Amino acid sequence: MKLLVAEDTVDLNRVVTAMLEHSGYSVDTVFDGEAALESIENNGYDAVLLDIMMPKKDGITVLKEMRAKNINIPVLLLTAKSEVDDRVEGLDAGADDYLPKPFAMKELLARVNAMTRRVRYTAGSWQYSNFSLDAQTLELSAENSVRLSIKEYELLQLFVTNREKELDTAFIIGHVWEKEDSADADTVFLYVNYLKRKMNVVGAKAVISGERGKSFRLMTVG
Repeated sequence: MKLLVAEDTVDLNRVVTAMLEHSGYSVDTVFDGEAALESIENNGYDAVLLDIMMPKKDGITVLKEMRAKNINIPVLLLTAKSEVDDRVEGLDAGADDYLPKPFAMKELLARVNAMTRRVRYTAGSWQYSNFSLDAQTLELSAENSVRLSIKEYELLQLFVTNREKELDTAFIIGHVWEKEDSADADTVFLYVNYLKRKMNVVGAKAVISGERGKSFRLMTVG
């Protein structure tokens, strides 16, 4: 599973990243709020760890902008602030959990594990055109490989199992974001774009065509 750690304290960022990687997660790291939002907008993550007090943009602002763009990735807020009002503001902004500093690494790992526990894709390997999907590693492979987030994997697997078929947005939401009330047409469009970029990176000879809010279809090219 792929995580983003956004924490401006370099030593803490490194320690948290090392612990998460040792626990089997793939981790990207950034050190300010602007870089965090840019990374979130361009990559699919299974969860994001956001420090509240960061330069350029604070964690609450990043979180609010994520939710305004219908980016529904689970978020764990990290902060030295312990006042009730700060916790309430973070949760009201759309955080999934809140962990005040200083914290034990075991507790942080337990919180992250809880946020990423629900896996709904079907195990096994899948192939279409010249690319393959591996459920064990969450890798998309063709001329080279890239790791997908769970949601990216679920969405691409849905396309592969319904290859060449038009899938309307409501159908996609019902299968990939079932019971997630905040998911909408913009969420689907965002993740389709994530997949398009990664399919291009690995040299997949297939495309996902369609329009925001309507339907999408996976088909071969060339």
